Amino acid sequence: MINKIVMSMASLRLFSGSLEIIAALLMLRFNQIDKALLVNSGLAVVGPLTLLTTTTIGLVGLADKLSFAKMLWVGVGVTCIFIGILKK
Repeated sequence: MINKIVMSMASLRLFSGSLEIIAALLMLRFNQIDKALLVNSGLAVVGPLTLLTTTTIGLVGLADKLSFAKMLWVGVGVTCIFIGILKK
């Protein structure tokens, strides 16, 4: 039996990966740089949202097994990842 939390996380990643493949196919179909950039910029939102959502689901699943201090460290780590991604 597959854990519901693991199934949720995997499903989100499959969905995100499918969007990436569809975006690549759209870029090839449009065959124009400006339209490819528009499609790519749409994906820039999906990636971080997928990371945040899957991490949140995983943390909810581990909430009863981790101490508050460890949860805080994981939160700090995810925050650092987002700062690194979003800062220019």
